[in-house]
Amino acid sequence: MSKRWVGLVFSLIGCGIMAPALALNNSVGKQGINALRLHQFPYNLLGRKIGIGQVEIGRPGKFGLDKAGAKNTGSNPYSVFYRDNLAISNKNIDNHATMVARVMIGNRKHLRGISPKAKLYASAVGSLQKGGQEQECLATQHIALQNGGDVRAINFSFGESLARDSRENAKLDGKALLTECIDWSARVHNTLYVVAGNQGKGGIPIPTDNFNGITTAYTTKRQGIFTKVDFANLSAFPVGIGRSVIKKEINFGTRRAISLLAPGSNISIYNQRGKIEQVSGTSFAAPHITGSVALLQEYGDRIMKGNRVNLKSIKNLSVPLCSLDCRRHEVMKAVLLNSADKIKDRGDSIFLGMEKTILSEKNFNWLESDAYRNPRIPLDMEMGTGQLNVFRAYQQFSAGQSSPKVFAPKIGWDYRTLAVNSYKDYVLEQPISEGNYIAITLTWDRLVSLNDRNNNNQYDLGETFRDRGLNNLDVYLMPINENNNLRNTCSSISREDSVEHIFCPIPSSGRYKIRVYYQRQINEPTQSYAVAWWTGKGDEAEELQVQGSRGAGEQRR
Repeated sequence: MSKRWVGLVFSLIGCGIMAPALALNNSVGKQGINALRLHQFPYNLLGRKIGIGQVEIGRPGKFGLDKAGAKNTGSNPYSVFYRDNLAISNKNIDNHATMVARVMIGNRKHLRGISPKAKLYASAVGSLQKGGQEQECLATQHIALQNGGDVRAINFSFGESLARDSRENAKLDGKALLTECIDWSARVHNTLYVVAGNQGKGGIPIPTDNFNGITTAYTTKRQGIFTKVDFANLSAFPVGIGRSVIKKEINFGTRRAISLLAPGSNISIYNQRGKIEQVSGTSFAAPHITGSVALLQEYGDRIMKGNRVNLKSIKNLSVPLCSLDCRRHEVMKAVLLNSADKIKDRGDSIFLGMEKTILSEKNFNWLESDAYRNPRIPLDMEMGTGQLNVFRAYQQFSAGQSSPKVFAPKIGWDYRTLAVNSYKDYVLEQPISEGNYIAITLTWDRLVSLNDRNNNNQYDLGETFRDRGLNNLDVYLMPINENNNLRNTCSSISREDSVEHIFCPIPSSGRYKIRVYYQRQINEPTQSYAVAWWTGKGDEAEELQVQGSRGAGEQRR
């Protein structure tokens, strides 16, 4: 691939911005997403046997196939392709793709990636001169079908410009072919797409307007810790001199693009030549999230297989059983978003043990955002729900699946189906003390179907998709004895998004319940969803009273 095309595609997602050397371990460690803790005893999570994917203009080199792959064995993808065919030796290898892959599966000790034992499947879509969204969709589908159709997450550190979209007056409304393709694939292939967010100055907005995946912005370090949205991100409403350009790169309507932050500034990675290079951009934030999915999914598979080796030694951890729902992309999305860092806890668990206070580009925190104040806005424009903390995500995920039929624990999640105009209540087992915060995240899919002309159940060149719209679900926190949705304590009631998110303080000590409500039907009369919650501590005397008032294992219904 020519340097001219690499510059065109990656100039704004940070392909190799030089900066003082900083080890990848900083972003993988406690200063960043805290993944190294999960690599160690007693967790021992490295992404073993978990399939993850990568789609880009080029591909990483592979040892044994490419000369470039032989220069440095710091990472080795499991399999590489050109679109939907096996890769040709020494063709379509790209330095950017190689470095993105090494964020995920790098295994050098001092520059270790997030999930060094994961099975990475990577496809190159080829030169922009010879292809477009159709070829990119074909490559995407091919990756989703690898590993026996079991690829848990796919990384998109590239995208398409609106200027290349064939639609008249194209905008970020979720209707570009590539955007519809990944929303379709997320549902059909059950894989979580992680998309590098555009950065507002003529970048690569498609498919940042997806509904069913995660779109990321990136943070930079302050006082040695990744805590601040970097100035290079698209991080404000379009105003001033750049309005005509930037406006085109924000989602149409009021729906926010950014779901989750991850470190992406001054990341040190081995490049294709085996040299350490410092890079910045959302291209390198996205693989932090994709690799984290592999760690969590290894844990889920371990529990499903009944392998509790090393887990028994974790203090006070009750290891739950894990059904196939653990593999749902909606569950992963809810878990990652709900466990994100927003406000650093002071040691009293009021802020749920969060490890960092995350700041916007202009130094506002999440409590100063419109998403905090307005129940119709679930995500902050710059921060989404906060910054990825994969150890907290592990805590969220390992708490296990709950059910509306039993009392809900302080931390938990569920995956379920709901009929229109009905609701599911999750009655929290323990009271919550006044002033403590609660985080709740609800996720579900936009329904995109394939116009399958030859009825082979796969996308083929020339085929299109049908956007069947988004059913409207809402989530409420309510006093335990309240049944009127309008008399809620907190709510998230967006009309446009496939995410609802609550982060609010408890106004008075007592018992509460979480209600998931299917408010409006747009396509099907039933809707699958995932919900995750994390509550603050309650008064010990009240907790003991609740425990004494019921028999062991008593169900609510």
